[in-house]
Amino acid sequence: MDSTKQTPVKYYVGIDVGSASVRAALVDELGTVVAHADQPIQIWEPRPDHYEQSSADIWAACCSVTKKVVSGVDASQIRGVGFDATCSLVVVDKQFQPLAVNCEGQNCRNIIMWMDHRAVSQVDRINATQHRVLSYVGGVMSVEMQPPKLLWIKENLQESCWEKAGYFFDLPDFLSWKATGVTARSLCTVVCKWTYTSDGGWDDSFWETVGLEDLVKDKYEKIGNHVLSPGESVGKGLTPEAAKDLGLPEGIAVAASLIDAHAGGLGVIGADVKGHNLPCENQPITSRVAMICGTSSCHMGVSETPIFVPGVWGPYFSAMVPGLWLSEGGQSATGKLIDHVVRGHVAFPELQSKAAASAHSIYTYLNSHLDLIKKSLPVGFLTVDLHVWPDFHGNRSPLTDLTLKGMVVGLTLSRGLDELALIYLATIQAIALGTRHILETMQAAGHHINTLFLCGGLSKNPLFVQMHADITGKPVVLSKEVESVLVGAAILGACASGDFASIQEAMAKMGKIGRVVQPNHEHKRFYDKKYEVFLKLVEHQREYRSIMNS
Repeated sequence: MDSTKQTPVKYYVGIDVGSASVRAALVDELGTVVAHADQPIQIWEPRPDHYEQSSADIWAACCSVTKKVVSGVDASQIRGVGFDATCSLVVVDKQFQPLAVNCEGQNCRNIIMWMDHRAVSQVDRINATQHRVLSYVGGVMSVEMQPPKLLWIKENLQESCWEKAGYFFDLPDFLSWKATGVTARSLCTVVCKWTYTSDGGWDDSFWETVGLEDLVKDKYEKIGNHVLSPGESVGKGLTPEAAKDLGLPEGIAVAASLIDAHAGGLGVIGADVKGHNLPCENQPITSRVAMICGTSSCHMGVSETPIFVPGVWGPYFSAMVPGLWLSEGGQSATGKLIDHVVRGHVAFPELQSKAAASAHSIYTYLNSHLDLIKKSLPVGFLTVDLHVWPDFHGNRSPLTDLTLKGMVVGLTLSRGLDELALIYLATIQAIALGTRHILETMQAAGHHINTLFLCGGLSKNPLFVQMHADITGKPVVLSKEVESVLVGAAILGACASGDFASIQEAMAKMGKIGRVVQPNHEHKRFYDKKYEVFLKLVEHQREYRSIMNS
């Protein structure tokens, strides 16, 4: 008989805070999700373009889902915890109690969400300085970054919030503080959203120029003067209080965190592609772009040397993959846009009832309905006379124009399910055309991209995936684990535990390919024409705006 002992499986917990829910997964050392749980979190929208959340609500949800995924597991086999979250701004006082980020004085609402656009005036003034740090955010800072939000707080909530604030955290860093009691920040958050540079740190002149000199005076204690690389172990691991909250043993390694999109990139971009006949096989990782598609979408490409791409955030050194420069394109509303278009249509109640009767989701039903009405045409060709410009929430990349609006050309008086299906298809195509616009801009600046790696909620929609393959002309790789963001968070925990020598080693072993979707090159001419129309739409929008403003 074989008397050798089987080595116990090692597990890692990944915790992901998205826009509308918190999710946790128990992931093994091969990157398999063993258990998964999620819980919704609250969003307040007190006025247009103001979106707020509660750090207490979010931490409670983190604890609830973590307890569920580790239930029944031998605690000695759980080796590390990794967090990722949206790049929202958390404000607490000097005793770490929540402070209101609103005029109503509601302290429980102490988070300005990433998608909050209240600080338009502030970001315009910051961009007018043309300060050198802006070259690392594509030349123009986004309203979704933290400096404009900080300036808004100073100008609008001086006494109630700004003067009482003890710490301003990016949400991923708040979570690692909550778990460890250590206020260290992640290089990912401070570089990507706060203007920190990996070689020079904070630039005093920037903060003084934009009117936030208060942060310089206390040596940046409020926004972080101790910075760790993603995956580095934070402090002494879980504190007794956090361990009890999460249902985990005290002292388990906690990793320096990542922004959620970057965790998704980590979960897919380094996967072994041997045997899949992909153009990126035997090519450096720089030939790949990870696209994380959820409420919004992010396009993450890496390079060995810094590449400055107009309208694309970065280059950020070591912000996702250590030793490589990150360029980050993005679309501010993708999943949110599709929901908005579908749910706002007059035929939505009919869609809801028919989808429920067939026991399918509304999007599975819409995809099937498109197959019914296409007749002999390829599905994508149904929109020959229907075109969408998708910037209903402004353009993040590559035009960096917050003022752009959505457009639909080709509407009729029809009000039925066929028309709903067509506008749904045209919206998905518009998002894919926007991705093509971003990729072409990155390639023109010096990136060499031949393969897309998709993850996030929208990657579960086969129509969304196929349209991205056909419209970009590039193969799309889907990970074996649908929850790639959670795998990315778990990779952080695995690195913090010391079980892997590097992020790269963990990425290669824990990231797994599931399916490859190839583009249909026979449709290239049609989508080239759609792309030509797509670019004309924004030209026309700017023309009519110029006429109205003259």
